[in-house]
Amino acid sequence: MKQKKLSKKLSKNVRSSLITYGMVAVVYVIVQILIGTGNINNLLKGMLVPLCTYAILAVSLNLTVGILGELSLGHAGFMCIGAFSSAFFSSCLKGTSFPAGLRFFLAILIGAACAGIFGILIGIPVLRLKGDYLAIVTLAFGEIIKNLVNAMYVGVDENGLHFSMKNAMELHLSENGRTIINGAQGITGTPKDANFTIATVLLLITLFVVLNLIHSRDGRAIMSIRDNTIAAESVGINITKYKIMAFSISAALAGVAGVLYAHNLSTLTATSKNFGYNMSILFLVFVVLGGIGNIRGSIIAAVILTLLPELLRGLNDYRMLIYSIVLILMMLFNWAPKCIEWRERLAYRIRGRRKETKEV
Repeated sequence: MKQKKLSKKLSKNVRSSLITYGMVAVVYVIVQILIGTGNINNLLKGMLVPLCTYAILAVSLNLTVGILGELSLGHAGFMCIGAFSSAFFSSCLKGTSFPAGLRFFLAILIGAACAGIFGILIGIPVLRLKGDYLAIVTLAFGEIIKNLVNAMYVGVDENGLHFSMKNAMELHLSENGRTIINGAQGITGTPKDANFTIATVLLLITLFVVLNLIHSRDGRAIMSIRDNTIAAESVGINITKYKIMAFSISAALAGVAGVLYAHNLSTLTATSKNFGYNMSILFLVFVVLGGIGNIRGSIIAAVILTLLPELLRGLNDYRMLIYSIVLILMMLFNWAPKCIEWRERLAYRIRGRRKETKEV
């Protein structure tokens, strides 16, 4: 009996995961058809990679906020680490005989690894905190990373790498040397290796990692920590281990999003607009509006809230008003008790009709 229930639950989880993968794949095919027939303008074409980037960030942050149950406001910091580490690597190999595809693949691995390592280093002391304290410390981490990058000057010549925290002149490069990270001016000339196909593949990989983690034994342990830390610890669950696991995986996936972001721009700068705390709060808005713990909802919220301001750009006087109304409606739909009851009744009716159809 228990085996039947377990297999039924597993099949339900697998079916739900396949629906999520299928949703992304169908949207990709539709967009490719629209591009092929010339029904998408250049503005929307330019937003395809950012849409996938923000969807990855929303899904990865939901792992920390929704599944682990910890409020993190430093996600833009991990994105910044992934972006600059990968852009630095790609810029160093640019102009060499190194294959472009392999270079970008290694850049993705480097961005994910660097962000994941920082996730572990930050998570060990920070995850001992709870609630508002954790949010404040992670917010400070994101700002520290951004300001450190703005103060860095890194160059390369035949003698190797040169590093300074003062200015580019202090690098003392040879005539053939070049500055890669130029302080607040960032990195210029990063190869534009990112495209919609690669971004979609990375989004599917992110979904595969997160959904399989959630439905695994480790995922159940992480969710038990979220629900009741004392009870989880009393049955022998290693609280520190699972918290750091979830936090570091979330950080590594944010690093992957940073790689996409960096390789979609010609100039990468660590400004407040790109990697400031407002970006971290925007990612949190995606998670909350999509439903905390709802991976599919995070993707939908990220796409809608990223596209909406651009689609309403022609309505200069009412654009932000409509955007605000949509935010309120999405929040009510997801969290208002009456709306939740209505959704449950609707789902119950649909399930009832399916059973009647099968019996017939």
